[in-house]
Amino acid sequence: MEPFVALVAPTASGKTVAALHVADALGAEILSIDSMQVYRGMDIGTAKPTPEQRARVPHHLLDLVEPSEPFSVSAFQAAARAAADDVRRRGPRPLLVGGSGLYLRAVVDDLEFPGTEPEVRDDLEIEAALVGAERMHGRLAEMDPAAASKIEPANVRRTVRALEVAAITGRPFSSYAAAWQTYPPERMRAAGIRLAPGHLSARVEMRVQEMLAAGWLDEVEKLVAAGFGGWLTSTQAIGYAELARHLAGQLSLEDAVRQTVKRTGHLARRQVAWFRRDPRIRWFDADVEGAPSVVDDLVAYLEAA
Repeated sequence: MEPFVALVAPTASGKTVAALHVADALGAEILSIDSMQVYRGMDIGTAKPTPEQRARVPHHLLDLVEPSEPFSVSAFQAAARAAADDVRRRGPRPLLVGGSGLYLRAVVDDLEFPGTEPEVRDDLEIEAALVGAERMHGRLAEMDPAAASKIEPANVRRTVRALEVAAITGRPFSSYAAAWQTYPPERMRAAGIRLAPGHLSARVEMRVQEMLAAGWLDEVEKLVAAGFGGWLTSTQAIGYAELARHLAGQLSLEDAVRQTVKRTGHLARRQVAWFRRDPRIRWFDADVEGAPSVVDDLVAYLEAA
C-alpha cells in the first residue's frame, strides 16, 4: 500500500488554507484528522472548512455524528480507513490534515483501542473506593507489571482502565502498548508546520476574535438550546463550554474569551509536543502568516512520497 501523506500542525496555524493548495498539487482529497470536526453543527468554533473550501477540494470525516452522540477514536479509525480506501479506489490520494496526533496514528499505524464495559468499570471503581488506590495498583502490578510501572500508584483512573481492559479482553493492558513505541517509516510521509511561540499566540487570539465575528456565540446558543450541557465528548471542545457558561450568566463575555484563548494556547502546545515524538514528521518553519507562507515547500516535500 502506498504511504499516507499528511499535513499536520497545531490549531490556528493556517493549515486548512495551506491544505487546499497542497491537495490541488497532489491531486488529493482531504481526510480531516480533527477530534471535534466530526460533530455536526459545531462549525465555527472548530474552524471546520467552509462550504466553498469543501467544494474546491473534497473533504472527508467531517460531520460524522451529532454532538449528543458518543464518539471514540476506534470509531474514527474505522471511518477513516474506509474513507481512505474509497478515495484510493477512485484514483486520488488521501491527504491527512489536522492537529490530532492520536487520530493521525490511529489511521496510519496498527494501533488497537480496546473497548469498554460499563459494568466492569463500575465494579472496579467501587472496589477502588473501598480498598484505595495503592491496593488497586498493587493488584495491577501482580498481573501486569509492565503496565503498572508506567502508572502512578495514585492514578486510580488509569489503574482502573488497565484492569478493565485485562478483564474484558483477556490480554494484559501493556500488550496494546507495543505498537505505540514504533513509527514505521513506510507508512507515512508527513509535513509539519512550526511557528514561533509569539506568532502562534498572536494567531490564536486573532482566530478567536474572527470566530466570534462570524457568529460563534449564536452557534453555541443553538447548541445549548438543543441540550449541549448534558452531552459527552463534544462538550470538551474549547470555547464551547466557556461561551455556554457566558450564556448561562456564569461568565462575562470578556472572561469567556480570555479563557478560550488561554485553553487554545495550551492545546496548541500539547499538539506540538505530541507530534514531536513522531520522527516521520519533517518540520517547516512558518512566519506569522502561518502555513500558507511555506506552502511551496510543503508541496515539494509531499510530492516526493
